[in-house]
Amino acid sequence: MLEPWLALPGAAERLATWSDLTGLDLAGLGTSAPDDVVRGTELAQPLLTAAALLSGRAVLAGAVPDLVCGHSVGELSAAALAGVISDDEAVVLAAGRGRLMAEAAALRPTAMVALLGGELDEKDYRAAGLELATVNVAGQVVLGGPLEALDSWTPPAGVRARRLDVAGAFHTSAMSPAVEGFTALVADLEPADAQCDVIANADGAVLRGGREVLDRLVGQLTRPVRFDLCLAAATAATRAVELAPAGVLKALMRRALPDVPVTALRTPADLLVTA
Repeated sequence: MLEPWLALPGAAERLATWSDLTGLDLAGLGTSAPDDVVRGTELAQPLLTAAALLSGRAVLAGAVPDLVCGHSVGELSAAALAGVISDDEAVVLAAGRGRLMAEAAALRPTAMVALLGGELDEKDYRAAGLELATVNVAGQVVLGGPLEALDSWTPPAGVRARRLDVAGAFHTSAMSPAVEGFTALVADLEPADAQCDVIANADGAVLRGGREVLDRLVGQLTRPVRFDLCLAAATAATRAVELAPAGVLKALMRRALPDVPVTALRTPADLLVTA
């Protein structure tokens, strides 16, 4: 995840600072740790944030973006790139968020399932004890809930289901135990107003107020990620960049915004495409 970006000037020093701030060996974890280790949300979240910030600062080269939008934990790096919080604060928040969400997930076995195609009946899955966790685009949603509920629920005909390899049901009420701790972490910060538009995961609202951006990060722990609404709010975009580690969101953006060129920053070589 991080190895190709370590070649950038100052990247190793920034990772060393973030490692000191979080108490995690981010360079080691992001270059040589096995997948089953870094997949844990307490490690994955700060690593994802570090990768997004290294690639984001490289592509911006000191400029301010026109708008930013993160997907789940990506909202932290988006807030930093918009100038609401510092990069250091974003990585520290990601580490705290990951730890708190891992602790919440450990309280009760929960999981998530991705569903493709067809239509879902909200009354049906709610009656089974499941909650909407993500809408990426139309026909591509994620539900979450207790393991026993997922095991007993049968998707509608024509809907393909794939169980996700995650620690728990993120963006559902299962994350409620993490809210108080994350609220305290966010309350310690003094955000600035955004220097560009920030599109919020909850409803696609376009924000500028720094405190509202941070407050919404707290609420988003237990609310679905409505990336479909975020993409709908970005229709004025003429160009888009998916920050590292990239590839997943590019397909969603191409589907929702077919006329917008999208570059996925997998390695620093991809920066040449954005020049």
